[in-house]
Amino acid sequence: MSLNFKQRLTILGQKPQSLVGFGRGVERETLRVKPDGKLSQQPHPYAFGSALCHQSITTDFAESLLEFITPVAKDVDQLFAYLNDIHHYAVKNLDEDETLWPISMPCFVKSENNVELAQYGTSNVGLMKTTYREGLKNRYGSMMQVIAGVHYNFSLPEDFWSTWSELHGSELSGQDAKSAGYLGLIRNYFKYGWVIPFLFGASPALCSSFLQGKETGFKFSKIGNGSIYLPYATSLRLSDLGYTNSSQSSLDICYNSLDNYLGSVRHALHQKSPEFKAMGIKNDGKYVQLNDNILQIENELYASIRPKRVQKSGETPSQALKARGIEYIEIRSLDVNPFAKVGITEEQVNFLDLFLTWCAIKPSPEINAQTSAHFRENFNKIVTEGRKPDLQLEIDGTEQSVAQWGTWISEELQELAVVLDESKGNQHYQQAIEHIICRFTKPELTSSARVLAMIKEQNIDNGLLALNLSKTYKAELLAQDYQIWSDQHFQQERVNSIQKQQEIEKSDTLAFDQYLAQYFADAEKE
Repeated sequence: MSLNFKQRLTILGQKPQSLVGFGRGVERETLRVKPDGKLSQQPHPYAFGSALCHQSITTDFAESLLEFITPVAKDVDQLFAYLNDIHHYAVKNLDEDETLWPISMPCFVKSENNVELAQYGTSNVGLMKTTYREGLKNRYGSMMQVIAGVHYNFSLPEDFWSTWSELHGSELSGQDAKSAGYLGLIRNYFKYGWVIPFLFGASPALCSSFLQGKETGFKFSKIGNGSIYLPYATSLRLSDLGYTNSSQSSLDICYNSLDNYLGSVRHALHQKSPEFKAMGIKNDGKYVQLNDNILQIENELYASIRPKRVQKSGETPSQALKARGIEYIEIRSLDVNPFAKVGITEEQVNFLDLFLTWCAIKPSPEINAQTSAHFRENFNKIVTEGRKPDLQLEIDGTEQSVAQWGTWISEELQELAVVLDESKGNQHYQQAIEHIICRFTKPELTSSARVLAMIKEQNIDNGLLALNLSKTYKAELLAQDYQIWSDQHFQQERVNSIQKQQEIEKSDTLAFDQYLAQYFADAEKE
């Protein structure tokens, strides 16, 4: 017989050790911009070392799109010490007139030709990374690819998984229980994950240069000199306008078991795209994409959450998962928080811990393609009109307003927060949920509403608001001290990363064409 929610909490409360030791990591993306709010055209700063090999500072799609990566932290204070130290070093070593863009949607970009692809050196692995980005540019355009986000990596304690088996009446143990449990969490995240853009989405507006003159189906309102917005939007970054891939709509990625997931990803990697085939692989001897499949490589699979495993050298993500199972999950639906100098707050992290644990302990039935499509429909409603009064969502055959669903979820999260806080000896989770849950019934308190209110009240462009914040945050970051690391740490990492890149470049023995052929042949191996 299935346990009810209170029974599950009772079991968790009796095993507090199973809730101690969450693993957390953050990957924060941010553009380097000039004083006029335009994209920096300068190369990756020398002080940041090799973007290919640096452990903490790299680039995403473009040379100007930085990505800051923390180590795994078992403590929230430690996580933010890492984040603050990376940001502190970064702003100290930017060009004097550059700042870090504090929102998800890009700054003013006159032309997509102004976006230089990230460069990773002359090694085959470095050239492949740039060629992959060339494919993204040619498939979807550069503007979509310079949208920034925050990725949150999360793992539950090792002691949690035997408790998980008890909660779910499962005979699985060890890594099998972990993989099944994380997939259950993922299914619930697809079902209820709309709460993340509702609460924390912060991109209701954008610079009209983002459209590059293209028509959309959205009925935008205008403000300032060149900003456009949707009145009830929470995260245009996550809409069809933003970081999505319509060509992937035919892919049916299954999350019901690890074998199902790996099999559906493998199938997706072999699906051909007539549109991409027409582009060709090379043009005048230069690669325009890695291949003409719907997905060039697994990284191109867009999802709001992913199962993950640290890869060994030469492994693909799927090979790592198949060999050793799921190790953690990656949340990809967080906008950069414009009200935080490092793009995310401690309160958000505490809420995510709480919400993801809730997703792990709740029953999680298998889902099919139709169910997945329905979850996406709910998600899309939230990102484009989530704050619309009395917006309705249907879940499990029941239709209720966002406020009603949010109240129900909040009540369970409040109960779970008590159990989590008791295991840790503080009230951080109760404080986080108490501060956040009022947004369900007062959507004017959400991040997106606050952003929109500021640009309306001041009658300024979205970009000017961001530019002003970027200057404020740069000054704040410059003024603070290191908490864990030091200048010497980052200077040594610069030296080490450059040396490692040089060693990789010297060790290459294959021509690039041969390397790609070998890479895709190896990717086929079980």
